[in-house]
Amino acid sequence: MPHHDVVVIGGGQAGLSISWHLTARGIDHVVLERDTIAHEWRDTRWDNFTLVTPNWQCALPGYRYSGPEPHGFMRRDEVYAWVRHYADTFDPPLREHVAVTSVTVGSDGGFDIETTSGPLHSDQVVVAVGGYHTPTVPRFAERLPRSIRQLHSAEYRSAADLPDGAVLVVGTGQSGAQIAEDLHLEGRKVHLAVGSAPRVARFYRGRDCVAWLQDMGHYDIPIEDQPGGLGKRENTNHYVTGRDGGRDIDLRQFAVEGMALYGRMVDVADGTAYFEPSLGKDLDAADAVAESIKDSIDAHIARTGIEAPAEPRYRPVWRPESEVTDIDLAASGITSVVWSVGFRTDYRWLRVGVFDGEGHPCHNRGVTTTPGLYFLGLPWLHTWGSGRFAAIARDAEHLADRITVTACATAAA
Repeated sequence: MPHHDVVVIGGGQAGLSISWHLTARGIDHVVLERDTIAHEWRDTRWDNFTLVTPNWQCALPGYRYSGPEPHGFMRRDEVYAWVRHYADTFDPPLREHVAVTSVTVGSDGGFDIETTSGPLHSDQVVVAVGGYHTPTVPRFAERLPRSIRQLHSAEYRSAADLPDGAVLVVGTGQSGAQIAEDLHLEGRKVHLAVGSAPRVARFYRGRDCVAWLQDMGHYDIPIEDQPGGLGKRENTNHYVTGRDGGRDIDLRQFAVEGMALYGRMVDVADGTAYFEPSLGKDLDAADAVAESIKDSIDAHIARTGIEAPAEPRYRPVWRPESEVTDIDLAASGITSVVWSVGFRTDYRWLRVGVFDGEGHPCHNRGVTTTPGLYFLGLPWLHTWGSGRFAAIARDAEHLADRITVTACATAAA
């Protein structure tokens, strides 16, 4: 069967980044993409999506953002075009519309790979398919009335695509909070089930908080040195937005403007949605995280003697007078529900024993205990920046060094 020294699975920014290094080093490889380059940016983001990290932080190996707004935030189509153009800069050995259906360890120690276009063999494999594979919804979603349209955040595109009426958004991670904002700005009545996600201010003391955190080295701290260690991989990202030049997402302000907020959604029965009385606690916890980040920035400014303008701290503009724990969906005019409660991994095609009891890959900075098998582009692969543009280049170079050593040893043998 056809053989390559390295097979890279996934043609997004992670797969292209490792391909750039392998191409530069003259290592035989192929990149397999089940759809088209960077299609996730085009196919699973809503129309008004923007990055939450500034454009200056967008850097891949040999390639940086060079547009007119380094402190702005690329929109969905701009990100898609930016990643696609990256491939044009070095012409990777890419095969689109080729899905991998099985990877097993071969009898010679390499890997046997089954694809929709036939079998392959390789000495090494890089899995660069991200960590968000299958959208999840709670089991009680099946008890929603049939008249209500349900969709996952990965399917949401715009308010105009939804039936007339109010919308219930469930979850306040980055996607849920931003989709609630999108619907709110479009004039829709929004009911929001708030989760335990933290938040962060967009700007503080004259700069984007991302810029402060970058200078403070937060994106470079290995996960092993983080509070909670490997448990960080389960944490929800802070909600904030890059829309209209970037701003905070303040759920309390949304409430002042008419958005209905509830605690975590826990059940549906006979047309009634039920919520935990957790709203006040979770809003306070999100604010506390944002303020703790400001504390760290203040300490950094004082320690380094940087001149930065003073800024008053956030004061809550709204608090729930009482916790609403159930609503009649029909009486509330709710015709749509957007589930923004995450994804689960799906590595059933990767038939190699490198997973924990919950199906997550076990690795050290992307290197597994199976010789020649690597992961790239996962959240918290090594640092906070690993799952975003901020640190993919560094992670890819680390794996490329390991791959090169193994390839040279194989060739010598």
